[in-house]
Amino acid sequence: VQIVESGGGLVQAGGTLTLSCQIFGVIFSNYGLGWFRQAPGKEREFVASVWNDGKTYYSNSVQGRFTVSRNNGNKTLSLQMNGLKAEDTAVYYCNRMRSQRAHFGGDWGQGTQVTVSS
Repeated sequence: VQIVESGGGLVQAGGTLTLSCQIFGVIFSNYGLGWFRQAPGKEREFVASVWNDGKTYYSNSVQGRFTVSRNNGNKTLSLQMNGLKAEDTAVYYCNRMRSQRAHFGGDWGQGTQVTVSS
């Protein structure tokens, strides 16, 4: 399994970024998919997930600001992040989901760095 995240960068507080993820070596449409993030000195935490029935789940800290979506045709997972805050600064990762807020385990990608300046 190969996971590739992209789209991170440096943005001012209040700005917008859209992250993308591709997962190779699996049948993309078979899985719930999600985003996680890890800030310096902290544990990796759940951000958002999306399922084939269209249901989405978010952490309380990003609810209302982030939107997760998937395109099974081009095998891409996206995360649109609006109203970014300094506390959103982290490395963002995507993965398959085992449940609404728990990842599948196994391989992780390199992640993509998001830095929000205040």
